[in-house]
Amino acid sequence: MINAYVTGKTDTILDIKGLQAGHAHNMDALTGVTVLIAPAGATAGAEIRGGGCGTREINLLYPDTTTDQIHAVVLSGGSAFGLDAAGGVMAWLEERGIGFDTGITRIPLVPQAILYDLALGDSRIRPDQAMGREACENAVTDGNLLAQGNCGAGCGATVGKLRNGLGSMKSGIGSASVMLENGFTVGAMVVVNAMGDVYEDGRIIAGMLEPGESAGAAGAAGAAGAEAAGAAGEAEAAGAAAPVFADSARCLLDMGALSFAGAPGAGVNTTIGVIATNGIFTKIQCNKIASMGHNGMARAIRPVHTTIDGDLLFAVSTGEMEAFVDVAGEMASIAVERAIIKAVKAAAPSGGLPSWQSFFPTTQ
Repeated sequence: MINAYVTGKTDTILDIKGLQAGHAHNMDALTGVTVLIAPAGATAGAEIRGGGCGTREINLLYPDTTTDQIHAVVLSGGSAFGLDAAGGVMAWLEERGIGFDTGITRIPLVPQAILYDLALGDSRIRPDQAMGREACENAVTDGNLLAQGNCGAGCGATVGKLRNGLGSMKSGIGSASVMLENGFTVGAMVVVNAMGDVYEDGRIIAGMLEPGESAGAAGAAGAAGAEAAGAAGEAEAAGAAAPVFADSARCLLDMGALSFAGAPGAGVNTTIGVIATNGIFTKIQCNKIASMGHNGMARAIRPVHTTIDGDLLFAVSTGEMEAFVDVAGEMASIAVERAIIKAVKAAAPSGGLPSWQSFFPTTQ
């Protein structure tokens, strides 16, 4: 029996030929922009599952609209203020003759999704056109050069915010890819700014910490020398004090049982990302791939897709080879799940918050 799939050469979204990805950020303000560029254009779709999503040009991706090609996808912090970043991406692309030809000029078509990161760093500094342009200037084609963790749109990303940020942890941006033996490849790049907790193999690896757990305590625990890959039981076996998580899903149910009347973290959570494939797909099929990609988000994050999360996934297709849409969708779910886990593990402590690396500094 052959293995169904392997990771791509660089295990990033840039295992899809013809794409470029770049970051720009302000490390003091803890906010930034990430751009995925398709210079030759790409068919695209999207699926919004959260109740608090902020977007730009999302209507381009609806099946009943005329345009079939987009030229870049932007992910950014700054909440709605960050929507300005796409203007800089458009200007950069237009200067290079990339866009929809109207006969007068080429108009780059650039969908965007934003996340709320204003509670971390300096809320007065937001992604703007200059930062969007800088992300394009920094774009690379080699996945080995694509930074992950505290960079780009992941600079201010956090997880475990059911208690309005109390006990939350630092997250970031991650990327992963899945490839079949015939070369068909699906990659994902995801910014994890979730209200819920992040899971790997059924165990929480990042999320809402129990009261009393802190960055200092986390650092001390990590220094004790965990050699495991992040699972609590393995950490204890290695002699390190594992992080104690409150379990956001259980806490949410407890709140319901107690007729909790508050609205925790409304509008401040969002997991956003982009899936890319080298398959030949229509816009309708790209929308389906984005939809199936959310299965990976549901496996890696709990709770997810709530009214107070703005969860969204784009899907782009470069049209290199024939492929089955359902296969692409399942591969997308795998890539999304793995990208989320990588985003958490690549994130360093920042903004006074611990990260996975605080507990497991020797396992990166």
